[in-house]
Amino acid sequence: MTTAPRIGFDRFIHLDWATTALKIRAGVAQREDLEALLDAAGLGAAARTKTQTVLNRLWLEPRAELAGYADRGVAIFKANPDAPVAALHWGMAVATYPFFGKVAELIGRLSALQGDCASAEIHRRMSETYGEREGTYRMTNMVIQSQAGWGAVERVEKGKRVIRLAPTLVEDGELTAWLIEAAVRYAGKPLVITSLQSQPVLFPFNLSQSLTWLVSNSEHLVVRAEGPGNRLVSLREAV
Repeated sequence: MTTAPRIGFDRFIHLDWATTALKIRAGVAQREDLEALLDAAGLGAAARTKTQTVLNRLWLEPRAELAGYADRGVAIFKANPDAPVAALHWGMAVATYPFFGKVAELIGRLSALQGDCASAEIHRRMSETYGEREGTYRMTNMVIQSQAGWGAVERVEKGKRVIRLAPTLVEDGELTAWLIEAAVRYAGKPLVITSLQSQPVLFPFNLSQSLTWLVSNSEHLVVRAEGPGNRLVSLREAV
């Protein structure tokens, strides 16, 4: 099993680029379609290579332990073309890149009460985890910019503040369970079932389904009791 990248998500990823990569994996677009989009963006050689690397890890060539997860995301996309495509990219990014997930978690926590937070606070907390260096600052900005491009947040006051936008309603049961699985994968440990509705890392989405029922009936998640009234959700071990 390959090791998850420590940062990795180091480029701004346009929503259309990610969606085209998803469509390529779904067999409804060609590599040439993505190349045309990157050509139109006018990226330099180095930037294009790094962008391609992120798109590869997201959809085109996910790590071996995430290939099945990616394929299930593709199946959701093909079965329900009206499903919010940004939710699929979000789940894949959270499961693939801990750095992306950490930024999402921080924004979710810091904006929970008033709906916005200071960019400086996000950067400070990211530096505590990933080190106080230029790369951490720049890559955090790349993630925030991507999340803005995916419709999750808006940057205001010349980027000094981040506002969370109205959450996207997710009504599809399979997509909901898939997103919960992303949160569990990101956490790297079981999650308390009562916390699923308010997971900070999934802040852009309003999960409207009965989550207890969904996870209890999932082929990929398992619920177990730990003490009176405390149930945990974890990944089902592959047989």
